[in-house]
Amino acid sequence: MAGDRPERGSSVSTVLGRRLGGELLRMRETRGLRQTHAAEALTASVPKVAKMERGLVPMRDPDIRALCHLYGADDAATVERLLSLAKLDRERRKAKGWWNGYPALRDMVEYVALEDVASGVRTWQQAIVPGLLQTADYARALAMGNGKWDDPAEVEPFVESRVARQSRLAGEAPLQLRAVIHESALRQLVGGRSVMRAQLGHMLEQAERPNVRLQVLPSSAGANPGMNCAFTIVSLDLSGALDVVHMDTTSATVWLESQADATHHRSIFDRITRLGLAQRASADLIVSIRKEM
Repeated sequence: MAGDRPERGSSVSTVLGRRLGGELLRMRETRGLRQTHAAEALTASVPKVAKMERGLVPMRDPDIRALCHLYGADDAATVERLLSLAKLDRERRKAKGWWNGYPALRDMVEYVALEDVASGVRTWQQAIVPGLLQTADYARALAMGNGKWDDPAEVEPFVESRVARQSRLAGEAPLQLRAVIHESALRQLVGGRSVMRAQLGHMLEQAERPNVRLQVLPSSAGANPGMNCAFTIVSLDLSGALDVVHMDTTSATVWLESQADATHHRSIFDRITRLGLAQRASADLIVSIRKEM
């Protein structure tokens, strides 16, 4: 399931809610059951079941257990995975995170909220440095250059929020970050030579963290399976069972929330990783590019 914005109304559709509802919908249809059957099992209305399947309302654990039983998918692993997903969704709906104080984040609010509870992020970038590795000056130059901002006063709050996200790379349970960046993104003079020198130096420092793995895909690698689009895979557990894919286009934010989409993009990411330089060689290339500036 993909969409550029969550549905609005008396309820709010979230990435986690849509992922959970989509899985329950698939399970119901596999059994050849209708929403009326689910409603009877829950002693609820059909409209409520419809909202649950569209991710518009938080789901209670007893409802999930009852539906899993009805759909013949009540093995412990499946039930626990869906319960974990529902718990994360409920927590995210209630959370009053720091990101809510930054209107300049716009369509990134849902992504940042998800990143806050994620266990890992894998990102492939062709043209820019990933947000989690950007300096304030680089983020500012990027924001000013893309013509996205109607009000220049919004740029500084955006830069502050971009830097604030990087706190997830530190602490007791830091985010596991795997980033593959095309060489051309490192040579693009965003903000000028001095900004890029500082940016490349910052990346080298961050790559020293044990939870950060940074690779460069050299231009000499030629064609690669990620040439069509940059993307980020957000992992909500380390097994890959709760992964969603995020992509930004010029006009929308797209979420790919099915297990099939996640598996497909993990495969693409792994293939890009194999084409990329090893971590030490990647660092050496970054050092070399930095010297040229």
